[in-house]
Formats: sequence, C-alpha cells, structure tokens
Amino acid sequence: MSENVSPLLEMHYISKHFGATKALEKVDFVCNAGEVHAILGENGAGKSTLMKLIAGVLQPTQGQLCVDGQNVSLNSPQAALKHGLVCMFQELSLVPDLTVRENLLLGSPGAGIGWLSGDRLGRTQDILARIDGAQIKMGMRVADLTLPQRQQVEIAKAIMKRPRLLILDEATSALSASVVDRVFELVREERDNGTAILFISHRFHEIEALADRVSVFRNGQRVETFMKGAYDYAEIINMMVGQKIEELFPAKIPADSDAEIVLDVRNFSWDGRVHDINLSVRRGQIVGLGGLDGQGQSAFLMGLFGLLRKTEGTTAIGGASTDINSPKQAKRQDISLAYIPEDRKTEGLILDQSIRENLELAALGRSDLDAGDMALYAGSLDQLALKHGGLDLPVSSLSGGNQQKVVLAKWLALKPRCLLLADPTRGIDVKTKTQIYAILRKLADQGTAIVLLSTDYEELIQLCDETHVFFEGEIVASLTDDDLTPENIIAATLNVASKSRAAHA
Repeated sequence: MSENVSPLLEMHYISKHFGATKALEKVDFVCNAGEVHAILGENGAGKSTLMKLIAGVLQPTQGQLCVDGQNVSLNSPQAALKHGLVCMFQELSLVPDLTVRENLLLGSPGAGIGWLSGDRLGRTQDILARIDGAQIKMGMRVADLTLPQRQQVEIAKAIMKRPRLLILDEATSALSASVVDRVFELVREERDNGTAILFISHRFHEIEALADRVSVFRNGQRVETFMKGAYDYAEIINMMVGQKIEELFPAKIPADSDAEIVLDVRNFSWDGRVHDINLSVRRGQIVGLGGLDGQGQSAFLMGLFGLLRKTEGTTAIGGASTDINSPKQAKRQDISLAYIPEDRKTEGLILDQSIRENLELAALGRSDLDAGDMALYAGSLDQLALKHGGLDLPVSSLSGGNQQKVVLAKWLALKPRCLLLADPTRGIDVKTKTQIYAILRKLADQGTAIVLLSTDYEELIQLCDETHVFFEGEIVASLTDDDLTPENIIAATLNVASKSRAAHA
C-alpha cells in the first residue's frame, strides 16, 4: 500500500434505520485511495447496509457521504457509478436467461449497440482470462454457466467499469483456491493503480492475504479500524461477536466405533470425474470431505442423493442395498437421506416464495407426512433459532445466515438418518456458523450420520471424526485422530504426498 494515501470516500455520522431497526448508527468511516480495506462482522452487523449506501442502493437516514472531500448525494446506483463507485454484491446480479454480453451491458449508463466492443470487450476478455475464465464466451447464456463461472463474470463486470472504489462482497466464495489467487493478483494491481477496494469476506486467510487495513463492525456500529497484523485471529473474533475462538466449536465426542453403519458406499464412480469412492458412515459419526473445489466431492454428494444419472457402484442404507435414482427416492422414509446443497439461493430455496412454502418443499411427496403442518417444523425452527418477521414473508427478506437455517430446518423436520452437507457455512457470519456447528454436534450425538463437505479445514478438524480428502475425483488421504491436522489436510489437498511417493517409486 502506498504511504501517500488520501481519503476517497468519507462517511460522517451515518445512520440507517428501518423502522425501529437500527442497521447503522452514527458511523464514521474512511476509505483511502490505493488500499484494500477489509470489512468484518457477523450478519446483521451493518456491513451490507454500509455497502448499499455507498453503491446508491439505499440512502442514509442521517449523516453525510463525501467523495474527494465533497459532499455527494448517492441517490441511485447510477449516481454512485458516476463517482466511480462500483459494487459486486454477494447476491449475484446476473440475469440467467441473458448472455454474458447482455449482462455486461446491464447497469451501464448509455450502453447500447457497439458499447461493448473494442477496448471494453478486450479488457473484459482479458480480465476473464486472467482469473481462469478464458472458456467463458460472450454469447453464452448465464444459466448455462457454473456458479464459479458466474462469479468470475461478476468480477469482470465490476472491474471492466474501471472503478475508483470497488466493493467486493464475498467475491470469492464460490471460487477454487487457485482462481482466488489470480483474483487477488488482479485486485492488488487495481489497488496499486490507485483504486480503493472494500473487501468483505468471512474467510480470515483471505483477509490476511489481501487486506491493508481492517474495520470491524458489530450491532450497526464500527468497533475499530486497524492495520493488518495489529490483532490476531482470536482477538478479531472477540471484537466481532464478543466470543472467544475456542468457544466457536462444540466439544468433539468420538463416535461409537461399533455403532450401526448407516451409509456404506462401494466403488462409487461417475462420468470419468469421480473414481472408485469407498466410504462408510456410522450412527453418530461426522465424516468430512476435503479438497479444493471441483475435485469430485460435490459430485459425490449429488450422486448419493440421486441428482446425477449413470452413477456406478453400490450404496447400502442401514445394511440394505439400494439404488437411489432421484431425490424423491433418497428422501423416502426407508432411506431417509437429506441434502443441503452448496448454493442455497439457486439450489436450496425458491427466493420469491415465503418462508413457509420453502419449509414445505422437502416434505412434498412423502406420503407419511403433511407438508403443510407447521407443527412438523416447529422443533427444527426452535432448534435453529431462526429470526424472521413472519413465516409468510418471502425467504429473500432474510439474511444469508437465516436463509441457510431455512434450508436446514426443512430437512431436519424430516429427521433424516443421514445428512449430506455441501459447504453449509459458506458466506455465513461467525455467530451463525457457531449455531450450525452446535446443531450438527447435537444431531450426531442423537445418532444422525453426517457427511460434511467443507472448504474450511478448521471445520474438518474440529467437527469431524474422520476426513477424506479428494484430488482429481479420488480419495487421496483418509485422516483421523492425530493425523487430522492442517498440515496433512493441505498436503493431501495439493496431492503432495502422492507426488512424493511417486517420485520415490
């Protein structure tokens, strides 16, 4: 970061109230040109409201915003863009039925025929290539892109506009580690060219890798701003939630090694991308799946739940061999699997429908259950401490953490024998993560078998009885007890051990 930084954006005595709710209260905040400024805080701390004020999506109840020392009124996203303020929100803004090119035109004042050509088109394609998105073509429909590819398009769309201040809200949540590294290279280049970067992430290693300065928010107020390295991880967690790091994870209780095997998978393979997976899960056991994104873990879980066609191998539930060819079959009472998908917004929820309607989705088609009986869900809602203003509100009105609780609640109400989770805490604040950890521990203690895919190795270590690390569609390491360490997980994730053995063979 340059030593000669100057304030690009200043916020003085900013408050934003929604009725009696004080989302932000008397906040002073400064963002300098030529720096990456990380914003930390749990959901509800005020981060998203702060970003929406800067992006012109919301206007403050009181207070003043200044750009380059001059008072400004950011009464629309177009007004913010005129000052060079560009935001990539966590909730992707792309329109699925439009092409990549058409989406790039959206939100660009004066854009029309010929606008995305020449320098702009070349710059956009260069940005995509630099973040491992060269295979994304302008004529592709966004609906046909994977979630990571959509996120790459969002990043390119934001940087293409040559912002003076760029807001990245969970911009890397769906990206693999190698692509994140490339994105960070691009962000550092933008910073070195004088762009101010506001960076929101729940991944502390990303903050450590990228940020120059950090601001912590809690309960709608800025708690403290400091240079990176001034506080350690434990101290920052305490600032964010008033809770020590050792309190985040519940005590691990080893599963009974003689307990019934609930799920037993032999030689699972699919489409040349997943190869000969052998794995078993006992009652009360939490089994982790680790590895970089795209190494076969997600496909394995989807295949177990009947979402993929032409899978190979055998699956036994409670000792009885079964072929699971659809989600409807997987959730049948005699099988009783539940699946929490990776992308809650597109795969786990129908955002325009109410909380109540979303809760009913998992029970549909179960002849032994009345999907519309709210008594069915009462226990899981209480267990998850779901905060909402009424079950008839659209689920889109909830925070990301509470949306994830709805996804969990609809399945927990069915009391599954085995719970399959794909990165269930991705993009969720620390406090909600802690609540989910406690729920998983309680379910395991009650006898539920759990398979947990996670890109956070602390979750794999602190929650799981054993962890299987995937690399190129295969399990390359199975770690338990004292072998379940960050060093061993990272080595297996990169397949270092296997390469080493091959070198000495």
